[in-house]
Amino acid sequence: MSDAVIVGVDGSVFSLDAVDLAAREAHLRGAPLRIVHAFGHRPAHLPSDAAPWSPFDHGLEPMVQGVLARAEERAHAAAPGVEITRSVVAGEALEVLEIESRSAVLAVVGSRGLSAFAGLLLGSTAVHLAAHGHCPLMVARGRPAPAGPVLLAVDGSPAGEAAVEFAFSEAALRKAPLLALHVWNTFSERAYEGPGDPLNAVVADADHLREAEQQLLDETVAFRQEDFAQVLVERRLVRSRIRPALIDASHEAQLVVAGARGRGGFTGLLLGSVSQALLHHAGCPVAVVRGRE
Repeated sequence: MSDAVIVGVDGSVFSLDAVDLAAREAHLRGAPLRIVHAFGHRPAHLPSDAAPWSPFDHGLEPMVQGVLARAEERAHAAAPGVEITRSVVAGEALEVLEIESRSAVLAVVGSRGLSAFAGLLLGSTAVHLAAHGHCPLMVARGRPAPAGPVLLAVDGSPAGEAAVEFAFSEAALRKAPLLALHVWNTFSERAYEGPGDPLNAVVADADHLREAEQQLLDETVAFRQEDFAQVLVERRLVRSRIRPALIDASHEAQLVVAGARGRGGFTGLLLGSVSQALLHHAGCPVAVVRGRE
């Protein structure tokens, strides 16, 4: 199914939360919803020369169909009228959902799954898709039924341009205001979060730096605001540590949008520290948008 919202399910409460979110996102977009369940592990007792592995050949169909039925029921409750299909795909969830994302308009997953270790804040599927997926990723997390603006983490990087466009589109879809937040400090590395206080680091001209950061914020927003005149935008420049400031702001937002990488990432790094921090700790759903390659 092309241009669908896809959601990965595994029967966990986290994946059912993702189904709720995905159904609402599909409704907003007027798109169909595709519920995907990946069956990845071939039972150890099967001989190596056995027929291709399928859960339906080994007595697992009732369990699989139960998982899918519960997910579809949740989707119908969250967004009545959305067209829904469901699919069981043989393969590891990471690989299956990455492939599925190639023809999707949005991928949605839970913050954790059944395989997560106790106490783990974020599942491997979410991290993998944020770094390698072929469409924007939305991760269900934070407080239930969040309200407030769409929060855009502005970093001014070329890789972040796709996130800016996505955030404006999401605000327009939701008829919500957009809060464009740019966090700066006087330390030379914008993503610095180590010991000490980078806010007090010595710079040649803090006032000049503040003006430059304000210009970066203004230019980033103005570039897209012409195309989304209906979106009410608040531009907010904050001098603080980057990750804590964005996490704090997410508790007043309905969605936070960030690029997969910012200006502070190392060359070759597929997922930056800011987007990872939001995926782990944000108070609302998080959308991570990869730049065009």
